[in-house]
Amino acid sequence: MKTILVDAIDGLVLRDGTIFEEMHEMLEEFPNRKIVLTGANDEQFKEFGLSKSPYEVFTLKHNPEKTDPKYFRTMLNHFNLTNADVIFFEHNQEAVKSAETVGIKTYYYDSVKRELTALKDFLTANL
Repeated sequence: MKTILVDAIDGLVLRDGTIFEEMHEMLEEFPNRKIVLTGANDEQFKEFGLSKSPYEVFTLKHNPEKTDPKYFRTMLNHFNLTNADVIFFEHNQEAVKSAETVGIKTYYYDSVKRELTALKDFLTANL
């Protein structure tokens, strides 16, 4: 069963540090493991309330950023996963491209439009 890699800030976690409940409810419809990906450092981890995430959180504290493919290779290695084991959604287009260069099936999530139906369709089609 594939793991869903969840965008943290401007994805599941809103800028005010709260959880985007509609997204959380949609994600809960899938029995798959979820891992929240962020680049947050310790200060940002507290600022955005990432310790309150309903799923495990992975960060490299901006070293490197998600825009660097090394972030995704390190994350996959950390969890003993391959690119075929995961799917990912992300609001930052550069991070989307970075994940794709590592072979991760990735969906660009527009954090302004918040189109959860399209995101759910992507997850359903690729899990």
